[in-house]
Amino acid sequence: MKLLTVAIPCYNSEDYMEKSIRSALNGGEKVEVLIIDDGSTDSTLEIAKKYEKKFPSIVKVIHKENGGHGDAVNSGIKNATGIYFKVLDSDDVLGKKAMTKVLNFLEKAVETDMDIDMVITNFMYDKQGVKRKKVMKYKSAMPVEKVITWDDVKFGQTQYLLMHSVMYRTAVLRASSLELPKHTFYVDNIYVFTPLPYVNKIYYLDVVFYKYYIGRDDQSVNESVMIKRLDQQYRVTKIMLDDYCAMHITNDKLDKVLVHYFDMMMCVSTIMSIREGSKLRLKDKEELWEHLQLKNPELYKKVRKSVLGRSMNLPGKYGRKTSEFLYKVVQKIFGFN
Repeated sequence: MKLLTVAIPCYNSEDYMEKSIRSALNGGEKVEVLIIDDGSTDSTLEIAKKYEKKFPSIVKVIHKENGGHGDAVNSGIKNATGIYFKVLDSDDVLGKKAMTKVLNFLEKAVETDMDIDMVITNFMYDKQGVKRKKVMKYKSAMPVEKVITWDDVKFGQTQYLLMHSVMYRTAVLRASSLELPKHTFYVDNIYVFTPLPYVNKIYYLDVVFYKYYIGRDDQSVNESVMIKRLDQQYRVTKIMLDDYCAMHITNDKLDKVLVHYFDMMMCVSTIMSIREGSKLRLKDKEELWEHLQLKNPELYKKVRKSVLGRSMNLPGKYGRKTSEFLYKVVQKIFGFN
């Protein structure tokens, strides 16, 4: 049985996918590499099949009709045979040395029945043209290399989990009945958020496992692209709200993590609406907050009164300018989009 399934969703990725695949292959026979061709029209499928032929015991190619990134991840979860599951975007890479440490730990965890539901690792913003790459760590939020629960986790204001930083036990993803929507961007947030109540045991490895490339003009995290796709951001935020309302949460610390994550989603939706600046988008922003208030008044109060909620909802024109200034400061510090 494979320790880790690395799922690589690909859509017209011929220009950069091989670097991503090769980084996953560093795991050798302990890893299953699923290359999911999401109905590409270029040579993506041919490249994928080349690796499947060369590494038949490691690489498996899944060819499907185009359904978007989330649908490709769904296919990966459905077909995975690895005990743990990791999503690797086709323009990103996994660290070679970190791969060894991760697999050594997973092997130990399986052999000793540690029952770890989620493994957290660091990731790096590999921003094009920037010499000093920003590494996102979680040492201030949780103990290092220790079996922990939600009671041991406390995120700072700008910290939250991303798809790049998590590995779920495959059984946890399946138990959560996770089904990402088709043809929708930013579903990586749903992927991280929705299974969290099914996580009991957590382990944090202080290694930079994921290198997140930022630099393509068409990239979904490019700010101009995010502004154009605000409807997608709103949709994902509303799905996460629905998921939260359906959860039966008994652990207060887990609830704080979920509320904080949702707080970040509302923050992103709000600041991107302000950045776009039109009357329509400012109205959409207000309607999103009204929707939250109607759907879950208690959650609305928590998010609206948070530091992020207050700083992104300052009144009037000058309040919006202040919100933009604060966003730019954080953007400069962390180097995202």
